[in-house]
Amino acid sequence: MGNEMIKASNLTKIYNKGMTTEVYAVNDISLTINKGEFISIMGASGSGKSTLMNILGCLDKPDSGTFLLEGEDVMKLDDDQLAGIRNRKIGFVFQNFNLLPRTTSLENVELPLLYSDVHNIKGRAMEALKEVGLLDRAHHHPNQLSGGQQQRVAIARALVNDPDIIFADEPTGNLDTQSSYEIMNILQKLNKKGRTIVIVTHEPSIAEQTNRILEFSDGRIIRDSINNDIKDSGAELERIKKGGKPDEKA
Repeated sequence: MGNEMIKASNLTKIYNKGMTTEVYAVNDISLTINKGEFISIMGASGSGKSTLMNILGCLDKPDSGTFLLEGEDVMKLDDDQLAGIRNRKIGFVFQNFNLLPRTTSLENVELPLLYSDVHNIKGRAMEALKEVGLLDRAHHHPNQLSGGQQQRVAIARALVNDPDIIFADEPTGNLDTQSSYEIMNILQKLNKKGRTIVIVTHEPSIAEQTNRILEFSDGRIIRDSINNDIKDSGAELERIKKGGKPDEKA
């Protein structure tokens, strides 16, 4: 297996299967993701990029193909085993944050640990909030936080189980420009610490902040490229805070 985190071969997912309006959301995709990569999956709405992420994140199963996660054949696992994989190895971040409105930031971050054998749940959750710079908002409810702060809580929740890989579906989709760079700065820092991260986005400026870019169209990968000119989220964030515009030359 070597450095491979994910190895997928000939994945296919068909909606309306057997009907005259079959849709190939994922069409014969083969893909390898190595440990420590920061990958963006780009494509228009309906191109299949979120379906692919759901399959790779063990939230959905393909109709055909093979899929190994750290050498384990995911296709052979039942629903309970898949739930265990998600809880131990995978962290998720979504566009709409998916925070429970009547619970505090700390309680939201603690949720993935409630059914684990971790003893110091509060301590782990506080450490995760600290990692995203929100320790001072631990006892705030979501309606007391900005959109960017809510997404940082969601990232902390994804981190709290110390996952091997983080999947983020349009993590900046509901955020303003500055908040978007704040989120991407956090993700870049996590990646530099060794986290494998896969994000879905339709924004080229977001994809430019990742190491590898996959372009998706009609259920297929039409381009797979290494980004040798990675945009520094932290530098762009500082420029915005000083009144400049993103990508504005110093």
